[in-house]
Amino acid sequence: MFKAILAFLTLLVALPAWAGVLVLEPTEITEWKAVYGEVETRDRVPARARIGGTVVQLLVTEGDSVQAGQQIALVEDDKLNFQLRAIDAQLGALQTQLETAQTDLDRGESLRERGIITQQRLDQLRTQVDVLQGQIDSTRAERRVIEQQVTEGGVLSPDNGVVLSVPIALGSVITPGETVAEIGGGGVFLRLSIPERHATALATGGEISFGEGAGLDGQTGRLAKVYPQIEGGRVLADVEVEGLDGRFIGRRVPVRLPVATRAALLVPVAAVSRAGGLDFVTVEGPQGPVRRAVVPGQSVRHAGADWVEILSGLAAGDRVVSGDE
Repeated sequence: MFKAILAFLTLLVALPAWAGVLVLEPTEITEWKAVYGEVETRDRVPARARIGGTVVQLLVTEGDSVQAGQQIALVEDDKLNFQLRAIDAQLGALQTQLETAQTDLDRGESLRERGIITQQRLDQLRTQVDVLQGQIDSTRAERRVIEQQVTEGGVLSPDNGVVLSVPIALGSVITPGETVAEIGGGGVFLRLSIPERHATALATGGEISFGEGAGLDGQTGRLAKVYPQIEGGRVLADVEVEGLDGRFIGRRVPVRLPVATRAALLVPVAAVSRAGGLDFVTVEGPQGPVRRAVVPGQSVRHAGADWVEILSGLAAGDRVVSGDE
């Protein structure tokens, strides 16, 4: 018996000091829903091959940082090189024909001045030169098209960011439009998947807090976007968080989401004492302070201080006092 009394006195001494009188009134508190958010990049853009062929260079791997326009791979198509050689041979032949036709035209103009050939024959020689020149210009334009196709073998990063995945390997044969790498850029945010029954409680701009183990102690996030489409009974929402670690995309972060508010009776933590396995709060009675047994609930952070919710034993209007009064 003596040991129990001694333990009770020791507990009272260890309690934080609190003095004063508090008139209980219902306080609006926020109900929180514990969910997990996944770290995602704002933009997730595939870097695609513009031509088909064989990957002869692969310059990035997962986790590499890239800049917009940076070459990350090279695709070659041997048929394009063959076409270039064929066009070069065709241009050589046309150039030879043009030189011959130009020589015939120069001779024809000299003969025409002496009246040896007719004007009709001279016009035919001039037309032949013009036709060959047009064929050469057309063939050169065709060559520039193929040169451009060869240039487009370089696969470029579409945005600044980090390489999230590289679904191909060096030496792979790919088709036009196939994804060579996926680039994540534009910063990171948290994406939440929330049961649809809480959808009406979500509002853009709402404050989000983080659970233990999130590595974001003392920080809050802002609900930036709530998606209107519900899939599989869940709503998607994006949360902006300053200083969020974006090294690991897809990392799960514990989040506490405000889903409702309710009225509760709150007392300071120091107003609750414990003895004999029961919790007590001292209130003013007609004959002076009285210790009343209560059933406490969860601890609540409100107005910058820690409070305890009282589930039963007290009512609105009760005057809570410290144990010293």
